[in-house]
Amino acid sequence: MILLTTPPSSPASTTQTSSTRPIVHFAHGNSFPAGTYRRYLELLGNTYDVRALAIHAHNPAYPVTDGWPALVQELVDELLARYKDQVILVGHSLGGLLSLMAARQRPDLVRCVVLLDSPVSVGWRAVLLRVAKAFNVAHRWSPARYSIKRRNQWPDAEAVFRHFSTKQVFASWPEEVLRDYIEHGTVEQPGSVKLRFRRDIETAVYLTLPHHLGQVIKAGYPVPVGFIGGVDSVECRQAGMAATRRLVGRHIRMLPGDHLFPLETPDAAASATDEMIQSLLTA
Repeated sequence: MILLTTPPSSPASTTQTSSTRPIVHFAHGNSFPAGTYRRYLELLGNTYDVRALAIHAHNPAYPVTDGWPALVQELVDELLARYKDQVILVGHSLGGLLSLMAARQRPDLVRCVVLLDSPVSVGWRAVLLRVAKAFNVAHRWSPARYSIKRRNQWPDAEAVFRHFSTKQVFASWPEEVLRDYIEHGTVEQPGSVKLRFRRDIETAVYLTLPHHLGQVIKAGYPVPVGFIGGVDSVECRQAGMAATRRLVGRHIRMLPGDHLFPLETPDAAASATDEMIQSLLTA
């Protein structure tokens, strides 16, 4: 079972729950609402009680600002509102870094963290990122240069499918995953269908990537962390893997695919995630 939740009006407004199975709370990547990962999450649901906030970064109470402090608080407040017990955090890309920062802030809420192609950039790379943001040129080297002008409206859902099925980035996705993206990643409007994840917010997330992760992962990180990445991930090459390897130690695995491997090969990704969780819980 997968439970997709909408943000509570306040932490106190949501009844906390516990589960007889370990709870996995999943956080999605930038521009891909949680429902896009349905296949991956359903497979995890064979072993875990899987929950996810349906869409991050769209609650005006938690705006996108530099380093994402409000987005981290959104995740922390979601954990406080929903669960009586500690949970396993699994996050892809944006969601992985949010999970990492949330666990640092509130380790009492978290059993372990699994990062799905969410490499940690520190050192000179982090300095370059900080300088690029300071001089307002970060968009030149980030996906923001594409997201800001991304097409976001079509006459109907089938037109959306035809549009994305011709794009190289989606070429290796199973059709059912692309259909899930269209179902959960778009909203109907009078006479048209529009992307649910606003492109201005997607762009803002890219332009405010945290450059302080060196402080987040400093010695004595409070919970076990594992990393699963794509062997062809451009994001891993750009961020560098040295700091991530120091953080996770032996808890690292690389799978065929690129940055979007949980959507390209959800079966393999779910199996690897389950194995990683078991390894972390017995570390």
